Amino acid sequence: MPPVFTFFVMMLFWTALSGKFDLFHLGMGVISSGLVAWLSHDLLFEGHTKKLGATFKEIACFLRYLLWLFGQIVLANFHIAGLSLSLYPKKKLDPHIIKFKTSLKTDFARFVLANSITLTPGTVSVRIEEDIFYVHALTRRSAGDLAGDGPGEMERWVAWVFEGGSR
Repeated sequence: MPPVFTFFVMMLFWTALSGKFDLFHLGMGVISSGLVAWLSHDLLFEGHTKKLGATFKEIACFLRYLLWLFGQIVLANFHIAGLSLSLYPKKKLDPHIIKFKTSLKTDFARFVLANSITLTPGTVSVRIEEDIFYVHALTRRSAGDLAGDGPGEMERWVAWVFEGGSR
């Protein structure tokens, strides 16, 4: 993807987040967005051979994933809040480290998976070695399907968005 497209994405975010439309702020946005696009355009959209339609499809898939992830974060928050407020007296904390092998092929997809795990309350990605993940989980429920055989739901979502896998 050309740096121009990255510039426009960055400028759109700059304008939306700053909320200022005077010459100074828009000028700073142009300078900042231009510098970021020039230095890191290949990080935002991997591979310069993708067509624009494929990039928009990837963005749409990622937005669907973010909605799903937000729902998982909300559910995990209720679970951890219930544990910390002792609403579940029979359920105790059971902290443990989970080790699982991922089927994700790209570093960026692994990066997204690791950060998604860490964003979900009750779990923290501790270490990644090649395709092996180590995750600290407070309870078996917060670990979810990470320790199961084969990819878990979160991993399937990430593969669907970034590697064209199936959900």
